[in-house]
Amino acid sequence: MPDLVTGGTGFVGAHIVRALLAKGRDVRCLVRASSRRTNLEGLDVEVVEGELRDPASLARAVRSCEVVYHCAADYRLFTKDPGELRASNVEGTRHVLRAAGEAGASRVVYTSSVGALGLTHDGTPASETTPVTIVGVVGNYKRSKYEAERVAEEMAAAGVPVVIVNPSTPVGDLDVKPTPTGQVIVDFLKRKMPAYVETGMNLIDVRDVAAGHLLAAEKGRTGEKYILGNRNMTLKEIFDALSRLTGIPSPRVKLPHWVPMAAAACDTVVSGLRGRAPRVSIESVRMSRHLMFFDAGKAVRELGLPQGPVEEALSRAVAWFRANGYA
Repeated sequence: MPDLVTGGTGFVGAHIVRALLAKGRDVRCLVRASSRRTNLEGLDVEVVEGELRDPASLARAVRSCEVVYHCAADYRLFTKDPGELRASNVEGTRHVLRAAGEAGASRVVYTSSVGALGLTHDGTPASETTPVTIVGVVGNYKRSKYEAERVAEEMAAAGVPVVIVNPSTPVGDLDVKPTPTGQVIVDFLKRKMPAYVETGMNLIDVRDVAAGHLLAAEKGRTGEKYILGNRNMTLKEIFDALSRLTGIPSPRVKLPHWVPMAAAACDTVVSGLRGRAPRVSIESVRMSRHLMFFDAGKAVRELGLPQGPVEEALSRAVAWFRANGYA
């Protein structure tokens, strides 16, 4: 029986696919007709076309699958229509989990995000149980992931064998889009990062995130959440690490948050007139006001989540971006 991966063409999903193949599993990938399939090239996987908003295509995709890894999401920090994010991330998750339950999947691993979790007021690492409400979630994307997590919990309570994982900030190779963090690395390599703001995030090797998904399928408890994270680092510490890896100077100027906020507001206006998404969204700047530090201790204890060196993942990211013409 195959395992199904939604979002297998993306950053985390592509590594889940490779981790499953390395375990000798048969893999089926749900792929949109318009998706870029670079990350699946040369892999022995079954590709089925479908859409998160099309329940009939999902029913076909999950048929006879043993484990379903629902990793696909509309990951945009800016959109003119927030309803599009909700249709894919909230209702799409409902469609996938319902289809998996009806098909008799033995386990469903839902990829949420630490963005759906609460943050502490003093910047100390948050956990799966840190209080959060939708009012405290910044941005339309994170709100859609918060709502989708509630759907996953409802499905688990109704008997679908769902385990929720909350990746923090994955870094590494195969970041084709790239992700916002990947874009920061690319901009650093292009020497477009002359300054920084006081913020922080939890970094983890994307390969460890993929391993965490497989461990959640094997050892996770139905209805439970597991933060897939590793090392809390300030943005300046990340730049310093990249500087040691590349020899490119780390920025020394620290900007107050109002400077990038003003720049993002101006970029949003100009981008709207030109009919494109802003390069830096207001939502991303608002997020940077908080130290997004997390404690992955539960996943380490209960799942055996690997904690590989973040520097090695950053080194692979740098090499991959350079080798593939991003920088």
